[in-house]
Amino acid sequence: MTRRSPGRLMAWCLALLVAAVLPVHAGDWAPTDIDMPVHQVGPHTYYVEGRLDAATRENQGFIANAGFVITGDGVIVFDSLGSPSLADRLIAEIRQRTSQPIKLVVISHYHADHFYGIPALRAVGAKVWADVRAKAYLGSEAALQRVTERRALIGKYLGADFKPPLPDRWIDHNESFKMGAVTLSLHRFGPAHSPEDLGLLVEPDNVLYSGDVIYAGRAPFIGPDSDTRHWLVAIDEVLALHPRVMVPGHGPASTDPRQDAQFTRDYIAYLREQMGKAVRNWESFDDAYAHTDWSRFKGVPTFDAANRLNANSTYLQMEQEWLKQGKP
Repeated sequence: MTRRSPGRLMAWCLALLVAAVLPVHAGDWAPTDIDMPVHQVGPHTYYVEGRLDAATRENQGFIANAGFVITGDGVIVFDSLGSPSLADRLIAEIRQRTSQPIKLVVISHYHADHFYGIPALRAVGAKVWADVRAKAYLGSEAALQRVTERRALIGKYLGADFKPPLPDRWIDHNESFKMGAVTLSLHRFGPAHSPEDLGLLVEPDNVLYSGDVIYAGRAPFIGPDSDTRHWLVAIDEVLALHPRVMVPGHGPASTDPRQDAQFTRDYIAYLREQMGKAVRNWESFDDAYAHTDWSRFKGVPTFDAANRLNANSTYLQMEQEWLKQGKP
């Protein structure tokens, strides 16, 4: 048997430690130096919490949450963050806690801050699942336009050849599955924040990753593909699962989901009430927005950046609902 010298043995051990902590793969994207604390919320369940802000060069696009589940037979990641660089950073955090392979990524919805990290996770062998209703977005001009916008903002963290990645499997129904000793269930909450909203319940921990159906600590984003009417229904569907802990798409985890979902519900309901009233009264959007009392929500992070867009999207939806009812 060949003996290693103490110096060589120490170097070999250090190399193993580094390999366990650092991502297995690094693409042509720049590494991130962003701080990414990990919070454990159950025996198997963890998450990282993005900044309560819009994407900027300073926050490197780290504005959404992601979670991971250590099952005993592999790791499941929920959402991949806003760039391959951020996903590499997440992989490094996972590697500090387990050597189990990262087998699966579940994407809550196809918005840039939640799925742009897929290439880094694919590079370490993970398969990707997403709701089938994301197909329309992935083939759209809006998806390509968002890549252009993000490239101008955080391009070096995306890599030269980044394009919106397709999943390996489309999810078209609620289902349960098992990995290791952990039973998990997929819940299709959309259309709500997006057409394809998908949640993941870690059953033995009773921890729900809700995606952007629930926001905590910041104003929700309501886009042209949001469905505010069904979003309110989706919030009830989330709460009907009675999770012990709910990890939202943005903001801190909640141990009182019913209370902490109330802000998202109240905000959406208020927008629908005010913009619906304006539509029924034939009031223009500009006048309606100017006349609405926003004081209840004004101090919330991202209000200034998002509220007018949210109100406009809701106004247009209320117009469509009004027309479908046969109103002139």
